[in-house]
Amino acid sequence: MMQDADRSTDRDPTEPVEVQRYGPTPQRDPYRSNWQAAPAWSNRPGARSQAVTVRRGLGALPVIVIAIVAGIASGALSAVAVSNLLAEPVEQVGAAPAATPGADRVSDVRIDESSAVIDAVDGVAPAVVTIRTQGDGLGAASGTGSGVMYDESGWILTNRHVVEDASALTVILNDGRSFDGTVYGIDTLTDLAIVTIDGEDLPTAPIGTSMGLEPGQLAIAIGNPLGYENTVTTGIVSGLGRQITASDASQTSAETLRNLIQTDAAINPGNSGGPLVNSAGQVIGINTAVSTNAQGLGFAIPIDVARPIMDQALAGEPLTRPWIGVYYVPVSAAIADEQDLPVDAGALIGTTDGGSSPIFEGSPAEAAGLRVGDVIVAVDDVHITMEHDLSTLILPHAPGDTITLRVLRDNSVREIDVTLGELPADN
Repeated sequence: MMQDADRSTDRDPTEPVEVQRYGPTPQRDPYRSNWQAAPAWSNRPGARSQAVTVRRGLGALPVIVIAIVAGIASGALSAVAVSNLLAEPVEQVGAAPAATPGADRVSDVRIDESSAVIDAVDGVAPAVVTIRTQGDGLGAASGTGSGVMYDESGWILTNRHVVEDASALTVILNDGRSFDGTVYGIDTLTDLAIVTIDGEDLPTAPIGTSMGLEPGQLAIAIGNPLGYENTVTTGIVSGLGRQITASDASQTSAETLRNLIQTDAAINPGNSGGPLVNSAGQVIGINTAVSTNAQGLGFAIPIDVARPIMDQALAGEPLTRPWIGVYYVPVSAAIADEQDLPVDAGALIGTTDGGSSPIFEGSPAEAAGLRVGDVIVAVDDVHITMEHDLSTLILPHAPGDTITLRVLRDNSVREIDVTLGELPADN
């Protein structure tokens, strides 16, 4: 599990857990009360009035008329009351129960929510695997992570940091079967890797899409945190388009990850490489990092970012990523105000440290004539936003494809064609 760069905390999974039990909450005696007045349903006779007022009575004819009218009205009301009592109650299908104080009807909603999670887990959990790694060299540490099988031929998607330094892999399925695993390839752009095993009757997880996700949607994380296999945690999609600087547990390396899904579903060491699932039981992301200095901050790589390398592996091709060859700063309202830019979204070619040139020598960007200070605002007529940055929009393309960038330069707009290269392994 990659962590943020703030700090790293390792916990011993075998440490005891103290459970405290408390006696039942004292119940108030319902038959005791400090209320002194007689209750409304008391059958105690009321005090007889001591004062009597004498009034002159009505004549005989008015009394007869009033009696007749009162009888008719009383009969009609009685008929309605009796019919209501005799009528069978009619259940309104789909109608929400009345919010009666003290009525225990919340369980109806709770059952529906639980069923959605249970169904989603049933469809994905069999394809969630445990990956145990053995380090290379004398005294090298071993580790445990997660993965998800996306093809019945034995193709598994996981995190790069789970398998990158491993000399041997063991893949354990949910049904207990164990296989030797092989790293097919490592993604040069994100913290992803492809592992393959050789087996039969292998389960697969339904693969969804991360496009169109919205904050507030149900999110389910499945993995093997701290060695507890197939642990399920739930939460929501807390945010989109997040950028973090993540480091490994030893704090010896770090990398910047962009366009991540933020979730408050509990993610712990060992969840790395496991799936983030929606309420339809589809994989929408791969869990990759958790904050160690704040609760409720977990991150996953969108499944649409992983899809190109998944397809490359199935086709037997090496894992490659397209490359323009520039450093850029995502444009926000604050950056636009600071740099006096005419737009508040895009990719500003430049660096924040003022060091080396942000345009790589011999890169596709240099060949296309891109310059420092250019603001790329669209790729093939698709506008760049904080949720869909430059690197995300070029991901569906392969090295060698030509794309058209819309660029702001000196307060003018121009279209520039760029033929994509292959992302070097060290970038």
